[in-house]
Amino acid sequence: MRSFRFVDYLPFLLFAALALFPLVESTFYTQLLTKILIMAIFAMSLDLLIGYTGLVSFGHAAYFGLAGYALALMGPKYEAVSLWWSLPAAMGICAAFALVTGILILRTRGIYFIMVTLAFAQMLYFVFHDTKLGGGSDGIYIYEKPLMKLGDAVLIDLENLNHFFWLVLVLILLVYLFLRRILQSPFGKALVGIKVNEHRMRALGFPVFRYQLASFTLSGALAGMAGYLAAVQYGFVNPEILSWHQSGAVMMMVILGGMGTLYGPVIGAFAFVLLREFLSNDAWTGIFAKHWQLAMGVFIVLVALYLPRGLAGVLQRFGKKPLEEADDE
Repeated sequence: MRSFRFVDYLPFLLFAALALFPLVESTFYTQLLTKILIMAIFAMSLDLLIGYTGLVSFGHAAYFGLAGYALALMGPKYEAVSLWWSLPAAMGICAAFALVTGILILRTRGIYFIMVTLAFAQMLYFVFHDTKLGGGSDGIYIYEKPLMKLGDAVLIDLENLNHFFWLVLVLILLVYLFLRRILQSPFGKALVGIKVNEHRMRALGFPVFRYQLASFTLSGALAGMAGYLAAVQYGFVNPEILSWHQSGAVMMMVILGGMGTLYGPVIGAFAFVLLREFLSNDAWTGIFAKHWQLAMGVFIVLVALYLPRGLAGVLQRFGKKPLEEADDE
């Protein structure tokens, strides 16, 4: 008989608690939590590559930023576009870019793979930074947020902070369930096998390149969803959202939370963003606020040394079954 494991139900309990958050907290904290949830989607998309496929990308911000620019450019300047088609379109553009670049990038391995992903992200960065297409270093403002209507009825008003928060919360749940279903499928098992021993999987007849390319493309599309939502929240995009700093930040979230767990990157996003807010706040850390990167670096080093499975590893310890229970099953 299957025993109760708290860790299995934790994501759904958190979802229920978060749904009530805007009703009891201020605008500032609702905006902050919305930002964290968006970054959590971004981190889960990267975890699909690093934690399950074994591909360490240092240019993942390319897809995050590309979706934001796609939203800013695909509609009239002072008119709102429909979320029903603009979100899938932005994700489709990111998926297409990931597919094309993945065909080239996946021909490399190891440090060369990391550097090529960074190179493509930097090329895209300079496309928007050095041309009028992306408004240069100033970026582009999004004056009207997308509309989510059914006929003439507005289903969700994205100008309303609570409505936007609930939309993001529903999307992160859908992404989590979608990825969990994918990773439990034969496709997901093959990805894990490729990560463990690529040569053996190829010898067994698995089309390794196709599996990796599919994972790379799906990861880019989900990163695009996060970038689209971030652009909606902030109302503008600039080249910095494509920079290597953004790629490094989301990688830190995955490492902090724990790779290969899905919920680990969500925990990592909460830890990274909240800790950065705390350390960089003059009211809380005083003169040390301007040196918050140093404290953040120390924290990340300590987690890497003493929690090799990340913060999610702490939860996994509580979720482990006793040996005799596992034998009974």
